Amino acid sequence: MTTPLSVLDLSPVSEGTTARTALRNTVDLARHAEAWGYKRYWVAEHHFVGVASSSPAVLVGILAAATSTLRVGAAAVQLGHTTAAAVVEAFGTVDALYPGRLDLGLGRSGQRRAEALKAVAERNNQPAPPRRETEIRDGVVIPAPFDPSGLLLSPRLTAAQSVLQQPGALSPAFDQQVDDILALLDGTYRTPDGIELHASPGKGADVEVWVFGSSAGPSAELAGRLGLPFGANYHVSPSTTLEAVEAYRAAFRPSSQLQKPYVVVSADAVVAEDDATAKELASTFAHWTHSIRSGHGAIPYPDPAHTAPLGETERAAVEDRLITQFVGAPATVADRLDSLRRLTDADELVITSVTHDHGDRLRSYELLAAEWGLPGLLAA
Repeated sequence: MTTPLSVLDLSPVSEGTTARTALRNTVDLARHAEAWGYKRYWVAEHHFVGVASSSPAVLVGILAAATSTLRVGAAAVQLGHTTAAAVVEAFGTVDALYPGRLDLGLGRSGQRRAEALKAVAERNNQPAPPRRETEIRDGVVIPAPFDPSGLLLSPRLTAAQSVLQQPGALSPAFDQQVDDILALLDGTYRTPDGIELHASPGKGADVEVWVFGSSAGPSAELAGRLGLPFGANYHVSPSTTLEAVEAYRAAFRPSSQLQKPYVVVSADAVVAEDDATAKELASTFAHWTHSIRSGHGAIPYPDPAHTAPLGETERAAVEDRLITQFVGAPATVADRLDSLRRLTDADELVITSVTHDHGDRLRSYELLAAEWGLPGLLAA
């Protein structure tokens, strides 16, 4: 395989452990990923949901200090919760100490929720659209879309959103924030009344800017129009990944950063020595995913050794995530991932592997790296 593999780490908190343990495990996994030949190590941004990846800029700085050649970054900073200046100064600070290794992924989570709530309200007054059925395209499962309306109306999510912004604050449009970030990095930023502002640190930082998206919406179009690399979230929204990638490529215009489109596609994967062991390690993924989708936040990742199977109704609520998880022996998972690569024409795949035991998670990434033929293991 010549397609690079990278890591997306949610810093999951396992049953019986703490966020401190999860973050130490993140640093340990990053060091191993560098040795095994993974190209990048990305951390997510989640708040009040029971995982430890809530402050990506801080965590990226820690990971940069703990590694030497691995690219590290955020996938993605949620701009609805911050400002362009804060993002550029934070990543500029890390780049000043570890130059040329940072990926700044940008997402529109805060803006998306408001738009999605409006869409739900409008949809309530319209006939329900025909439901798309699950299909398999060239060996890749494209599930029926998940309906997020129940999650969007969760009181817990509403409460979380209320403390992630200052009272009365309004986030600028996502495309304006991205433009401001690019201008601050370039040193060309001016206020609406023409005053120049230069971020220090930040101006001239050698940071690679990415845009992440789950559908054929504004994020995919913006990434293409600006000539930025694009992250498509198959592991979060597998039903709309193909449309997102197609929209990005259709909108793409060459830029100083890219002359042609560059797409990374994410995937959930658990790898073990054999299929049966991998299935056992992944058996509580349904419980963890259901806890998130139910609006209560992620439960500590359950131990398969003493967790009863999820009920039929609960399992049905996360079926799209279960049938699109890549679980099995190294060859099994590598073959399925290669099908995803071919279908999406991905330039790179980013893997998120979650298990209860940290050693099993390390082994999952190690086995996949060996099967895929990553250069770190080949060199060793």
